[in-house]
Amino acid sequence: MKKLGIISYNIHCNFTNYGSALQSWALHQAIKRIGDYQPVLVDYCPDVLMDKDPLNPFKNMWDQDEESRRMCELTMPAIRINYQKFEDFYTNKFYRTPKEYTSANFNEIMEDEKLDGFVCGSDTIFCIEEFQGFDDGYYANFECMKRKSVSYAASFGSGEFDDTTYPILNDRLANFKAIGIRENRMIEYVKSHTDVPCERNVDPTLLLTSKDYDTIAAKRQIDEPYLLLYTRRYNPEMEAYAERVAKEKGLKIVEISLRASNSEKGHIMRYDAGVEEFLSLVKYSDFVVTNSFHGLIFAVQYRRPMTVFSRSQAVNKINELLELFGLEKAQFVSGHEQYEEIDYDNVHNNIEAARQKSLDFLKMELGMI
Repeated sequence: MKKLGIISYNIHCNFTNYGSALQSWALHQAIKRIGDYQPVLVDYCPDVLMDKDPLNPFKNMWDQDEESRRMCELTMPAIRINYQKFEDFYTNKFYRTPKEYTSANFNEIMEDEKLDGFVCGSDTIFCIEEFQGFDDGYYANFECMKRKSVSYAASFGSGEFDDTTYPILNDRLANFKAIGIRENRMIEYVKSHTDVPCERNVDPTLLLTSKDYDTIAAKRQIDEPYLLLYTRRYNPEMEAYAERVAKEKGLKIVEISLRASNSEKGHIMRYDAGVEEFLSLVKYSDFVVTNSFHGLIFAVQYRRPMTVFSRSQAVNKINELLELFGLEKAQFVSGHEQYEEIDYDNVHNNIEAARQKSLDFLKMELGMI
């Protein structure tokens, strides 16, 4: 049995990032099913995250305006509860390395864990803006990783390269035996500048089905019918739309967002929800309104009536996902667009075709390690 380390953007950024946790869990499950492989979740902390503290996120917030900081401070009790739930998930739902690895001790992992190779991905591990350069773990640039690594559904995010960084990128890509990328934007570049096999992959969360997620989803959280409002950035148009739909359909609003409360509007706030509870909140919802990439994925996995709102930080990946699903009309901007019922049989036919292609590529990748 080959033992493979999964290197991804997860453990040290668990600030209510359900997608980051679930993409690692899904990849872990998919690798185990493919063949005689034992995946290991590597507790890896990139240099750029060394001084970050998820329990003191104020200096690391995306939105630095006064109101966002105030809401973050008020939400700290829920953040602390949530943090522990994520820690429990990473500890109990994986084989996780007991030791934390950084740039100072990473090469020790081969002796510690007796690994045969590495899978880097998914998420925005190739984004040089996000990690202030080319992170050695994510680009397989530690000596023990070179030519013993593949990437699966790695994303460049919105990162841009120039005459200085392109040569470094070409050098780093040569560390891999095969490269799977989540979005289209860099596929042709990688193919034309390396001799490494390269293909677009679906996000790992799409390698599994809702039945797989049912095995870890929590029991139903809310007894009454409800609309799930899951926001990664506050959007007043999205909130107004959610309230309009909830009123029309007679639904309570359950909200996951960085706000301590929305009691004046009667929302049930669930920023404290762990990964398993998040899955449950999606599964049993009567409608989902979100601007999250993975919020969209799990609403589709569970065939929920839904709309996704545009968000500048995720516009490319959400647009490509909607194109894959055939759900371009499900994206709203103002909240006044016309909602259309979703033909989920057609959507899941599209997913199944992309899933099988990605599984075939992953199987080929693992066979190269």
